[in-house]
Amino acid sequence: MATYLVTGANRGIGLEYCRQLKQRGDNVIAVCRSMSDELKDLDVQVETDVDITSDSSVSKLVTKLDGQTLDVLINNAGIIERVSLDNLDFDSIRKQFEVNAVGPLRLTRALLNNLKSGSKVIMMTSRMGSIDDNTSGGSYGYRMSKVALSMAGKSLSEDLKSKKIPVAILHPGLVQTRMTGFSGITTEESVKGLLARIDELNMENTGTFWHSNGEVLPW
Repeated sequence: MATYLVTGANRGIGLEYCRQLKQRGDNVIAVCRSMSDELKDLDVQVETDVDITSDSSVSKLVTKLDGQTLDVLINNAGIIERVSLDNLDFDSIRKQFEVNAVGPLRLTRALLNNLKSGSKVIMMTSRMGSIDDNTSGGSYGYRMSKVALSMAGKSLSEDLKSKKIPVAILHPGLVQTRMTGFSGITTEESVKGLLARIDELNMENTGTFWHSNGEVLPW
């Protein structure tokens, strides 16, 4: 039985990660800012009041975990705020960087002592962070923060090679969540594919930017 820590676990893709991992018999540590009824019903370990943009909040989580070994760290927490060229909200752009890019790196660094050789780190990014794939523009804060997150994941994949900890950079697809206006594939289908990618992650394919369906995406 492997132990997975999932951030942003109270709804959407994070909640579905927890659900499917619980169903297949894995140990789940669900991390979020606030509890949801759906998460409570899963009967997994839940750590609330965790803000990945706060050093002190992340430190409190590390203390609570008390050295517990993590087999897989899934950095799933994120936000999207629409920022167009006509409405460049720089505070929003900075906020998205803090949550989407800096936060996952902060948490991963803080939890390095909880990871061992063979543990895995997952960065939940987005195809909207692909420079080659950007043909529509806009969404400045979200796109820019996801590019930064992907770069963090790629750098981690190099820096953690000596520890034999592989890193995957994953795009869930267009998924029916509140973030996307409930259009696209179901969270069940997305997470099924994402878990397949995580299961096949190893030191030979570390640093890969994958779609949940297995397609390798352009940077």
